[in-house]
Formats: sequence, structure tokens, C-alpha cells
Amino acid sequence: MSTPLYRRIAAELRHAIGRGELAPGSQLPTEQELGDRYKVSRNTVRLALGLLANEGIITSTPGRGTFVRDRIMLTYHASRAEAADRPDDWHTDAYFTEVRQQGRQPSQRFDMRIDPASLAVAQRLRVEEGAAVVVRRMIRYVDGEPWSIQDSSYPMDIAQQAGLLVPHDLPGGTVRAMAEHGHVEVGYRDELTTRMPTPEEVRTLDLAAGVPVLAYVRTCYTKERPVRLTETIFAGDRNRLVYELGDLDALYERDE
Repeated sequence: MSTPLYRRIAAELRHAIGRGELAPGSQLPTEQELGDRYKVSRNTVRLALGLLANEGIITSTPGRGTFVRDRIMLTYHASRAEAADRPDDWHTDAYFTEVRQQGRQPSQRFDMRIDPASLAVAQRLRVEEGAAVVVRRMIRYVDGEPWSIQDSSYPMDIAQQAGLLVPHDLPGGTVRAMAEHGHVEVGYRDELTTRMPTPEEVRTLDLAAGVPVLAYVRTCYTKERPVRLTETIFAGDRNRLVYELGDLDALYERDE
């Protein structure tokens, strides 16, 4: 069975994008121009472009045209970014340091609220279902583009002791704020799930059709109890998570 024309056109355009002939941000020819080039109908061209849009490779803007999506990846070092003992030069929130070290410009939008604990939150934080928890939300951006949605939930007593019930971000981050009040995180349990986004996540992260999200859930423990539950929703087409485990002196010697 022969490959449908629209799939052949999509494959050729995909190959051109992969080779860099159509650079990120560049505009594709119009539907009429593509139809003339491949000697096919505009409907066939639309099917080909729709296939690429569903893969998150291109995006269309009414009145402007169709463009190659910028898919520059940002690396998030999950092993060290939130550590209470991270290097002294990480004076600000770990996210800002992480992004700036990669030559990008970070920004974020903050919100704080008090919610009743859902069953999933209650089980992870070992509180009663419906108990009040403090939720600190960050909508984070890289170079002005949406990057992630992060919700961190804290038991009410921990939040009160560490001064987390404030309507703004903390310069040194909440991990250090808790540590300064005797709640030192010593262990983590991470859960990673890939799924399709909710409508709200599509809008907030400006996701193209067909682009999944990576849901990264971290439960943080002191020696006595869980003290923080952080769920970060990453856009699947522009993020890379890296874990570093064990003795990595050889890695850092090579990088120097």
C-alpha cells in the first residue's frame, strides 16, 4: 500500500526542519505555495500541516501564517535544584539560578492560597483529607515563554512556623526557610508521569496540539515526617530532567 500524499509531504517538511533548512521561528510557505510545489490540493496540504501541528513541530497563527516551533530544551537538574545544601552562590530561588546558568532569562508569577487537602495530597503529606494546606503556586517562564506550573503544598503547622503564609516568593526559597526553623529535608520520593494536558495546562503553557506534559511529583521528608509536596507540570517539548546520583567526580573533572 502506497503512503498517502499528505504523509509524504509531512515527512519531507519534517526532514527539512530536522536538517535546519527551516529554522525555529521561520515561516513555512503558504498553503497555496505548498500546493503548487507538490502539485496537490490545498486540502492535502492542510492534512500534512495538521499532522505536523499535532506533533508539536509547527504552529499556525490566524492572519500571520504557519511557523516552525522553537523547541530549545531547558535542563532541570532535579537532584540538586531544591537541595537545602546547594552551593552558596545560589543565593536566590533555585529556579532562577538554574535558568541563568544556562544563559536564559527567568521570570515567574506567584500565587498563594489555602486549600483543603485532596486525598492524594493528604496521603502524601500524612494529614487528614480536607485539612488545610498552604499551596504556593509558581507559573514560570524562560525568555518570556511559559515553562512550567509548580504547586507546592505544605502542612499548615510547617507553613506557619517557617513563615510561608506570605503573598510573595521568598528570596532564598522555601526549602531554606523551613531548614532555618528546624525542618531540614533529608529525603525525597519522586514520581514522573507523562500524560496529555488539561485544557487549563494547554492555555497556561501555550502548548501546541498533541504535545504532552511531564508531571513531576516530589514528596519531601525530614527525619520525622513529610513536609512538602511539589507537583511541577513541564511542557513536554521544551524540558529535560536530569538526575545525578552517586560519585560523579569523573564527570565534573571532564567538564572543567
